[in-house]
Amino acid sequence: MNEYRVNGDPALSIAHGEGAQLPRLLLVDDEPRLLASLYELLRDRGYDLTTASSGSEAIAHLSRSRFDLVLLDLRLPDIGGHEIMDFMNERAVGSDVIVMSGEVGIDAAIGALKRGAYDYLRKPYSREELLKTVGNALEQRRLASSNVLMAQQLENSEKMYRYLVDSSPDIIYTLNHEGRFTFVNDRAYQLLGFSRDELIGKHYSILVHDEDLERARYVFNERRVDERASRNVELRLKCRGAKSNSGDRTFNNTLMTISLNSIGMHVPDSEVQKLEFFGTYGVARDITDRKRAEEVISYQAYHDILTDLPNRILFKDRLGLAVIQAKRKLTELAVMFIDLDRFKLVNDTLGHVKGDELLQQVAVRLKDCLRKGDTLARQGGDEFTIVLPELRDRDDARIIADKFLESLHRPFDLDGHEVHISASIGIAIYPGDGESIDELLRHADIAMYQVKALGKNGHSFYHDSMLDVSHQKIALEQALRRALEHNELEMYYQPQIDSTSGRIVGAEALMRWNHPTRGLLSAGEFLPFAEENGLMLPISDWMIGALCRDMLQWNLASGQAVRLSLNLSPQYLDRGDFFEKMRGALVRYGISPGQIEVEITENICIRNPQYAIEQLNKLCQLGVSVAIDDFGTGYSSLSYLHRFPIHTMKIDQSFVKEIHDPDGHYPVILAIISIARGLNLHLVAEGVETETQANYLRANGCETMQGYLFHRPISLSSFIGVLRAQAPATLPASGHGAVFPAPRALRA
Repeated sequence: MNEYRVNGDPALSIAHGEGAQLPRLLLVDDEPRLLASLYELLRDRGYDLTTASSGSEAIAHLSRSRFDLVLLDLRLPDIGGHEIMDFMNERAVGSDVIVMSGEVGIDAAIGALKRGAYDYLRKPYSREELLKTVGNALEQRRLASSNVLMAQQLENSEKMYRYLVDSSPDIIYTLNHEGRFTFVNDRAYQLLGFSRDELIGKHYSILVHDEDLERARYVFNERRVDERASRNVELRLKCRGAKSNSGDRTFNNTLMTISLNSIGMHVPDSEVQKLEFFGTYGVARDITDRKRAEEVISYQAYHDILTDLPNRILFKDRLGLAVIQAKRKLTELAVMFIDLDRFKLVNDTLGHVKGDELLQQVAVRLKDCLRKGDTLARQGGDEFTIVLPELRDRDDARIIADKFLESLHRPFDLDGHEVHISASIGIAIYPGDGESIDELLRHADIAMYQVKALGKNGHSFYHDSMLDVSHQKIALEQALRRALEHNELEMYYQPQIDSTSGRIVGAEALMRWNHPTRGLLSAGEFLPFAEENGLMLPISDWMIGALCRDMLQWNLASGQAVRLSLNLSPQYLDRGDFFEKMRGALVRYGISPGQIEVEITENICIRNPQYAIEQLNKLCQLGVSVAIDDFGTGYSSLSYLHRFPIHTMKIDQSFVKEIHDPDGHYPVILAIISIARGLNLHLVAEGVETETQANYLRANGCETMQGYLFHRPISLSSFIGVLRAQAPATLPASGHGAVFPAPRALRA
């Protein structure tokens, strides 16, 4: 069933199948015979019929019910037909009217038609004429209802389309063939600040950024259709008023021309038998936020997040451009490699947060020393690189390097902590020191390590001789790795003497390398490379096993349980399984923990004091004693002697060598002896080479000594021979003697 509405009233449906509502007709006539005849004529025609024999009865029906058609006699006894029609018009009764009258005057017909009658039939009318008129009236009513419905549907569709278009997050627009706006949705105002009225009829160029007009010409005059149309063309459009404060917006324009069977952007031209272009349809999407996000991502890909400096990728790009320019202009440029001295100490003692703050402050100071056009970058960690283009001579690079060192000499304030650092700077000059990016960086790096080797806090220009040294270091590292595999390392022992009895009461273990071509190398010639290249851990693992095997031999051969000092690398102590390895080796070889003393330096205390305390306490619980070496030569703090489980203090050889007069006054020596005595610590003097030194130390209370005056470091077989030569002796009651020192002692 289809339903229609006329003038806001529900119109009756025309039957289109079973169950459809029949057209309702009201038959009005005061002649009973005529009314009955009319009813009989229409009864079987598919209509719902109602009759009225007077005007009042007709009005009553019209007031209660709705009718599609009224067949109305003008002459009624109470209320005339014209008055009934007036009533219908006043009440907006939406029924069509066919007037039937026996009057011959024209005025009656004119009056009926003026009041909206569909037709006027003069009595007597023919049967066919009546049926045809009724059918035509109902058909016209059906068509009118259909038109109203279609108009409403079209209006609703237009509203929905307008709503969808105006609610779109994109700008939707159409242009005529001249490039002038013929339509634009509300989004244009929301994004750009231009109203629809301001844009309609205007040329698209009023919105386009001046630099993008050439590309816009192809986009906004697009004539192609389907896949050939413009896709994803990025343009910058102008914003007006407050909108422009955020900068130019960027749009991704998806433009298409509609073919003839769509929305008619082309119309057929019958004269030339082809489609005529009349405009362009486009959608512009705001991608400003996406572009900004891409810029941020791109920036972060080429910059260091911590310091906001160019990273190594961007630095290499700029260095490459600088090299090309220098080659074209036949000029020189400098590449600097900067490594901060003592930065790791700051990081370990104050933490990584303060270390990051220090790097940020360093970056600011270094930037302040540069010229316009120079590039400072962070390579990573505490390393920075710099390119200085268009040098007048090498002295320009030297001046800037001096500025760097001077700026870093001033103390840094890290939330109340005053920190001092320096830098080692290597410099390579193009083209003399290399013509490629990698060559210049590598040679600057080599020059920087040369400064490190010479004591840090300075700068050096690259020289070819440095490359030979660098190659030697690489060769040494490779050979050292092979030495572990081929069992070329060996432990030597320097006896510790009780100066009163002359007996050996302990020994310090010192590493040697039986190099296949260079002969016997001391620890100082190879262990620094091991520390730099991650070899200290496997070397220390080997050393623990070697020492336990050697101790087992000398205990069996000499019958004397002489204490052993083990030099401990900070890197090895930092490793979590150090204690387990030590305990496992002692158990495996049957060595008493009381025969072992581990020697540490103050540097271990500073690196990670709490962790070091935990590790050393474990050793003490096992029965191993602890000695502190180099006391007074580093960052000394008496609090370390209270916090750490220290049993022995060693007097460094740098203090011992100052003793020249047996009657002299050496306050540092006396202070260390006094501290050891006050804390009830065992005392050992290193580097004793003269009788004067031995007599002075003995006279002031230090009786355990080691040094060339007594013995040089000797091999295991020689050490066992020395032990056999002296009368059997037991360990002193104190249980002290052996040490396991840190890197400096390892290199003795």
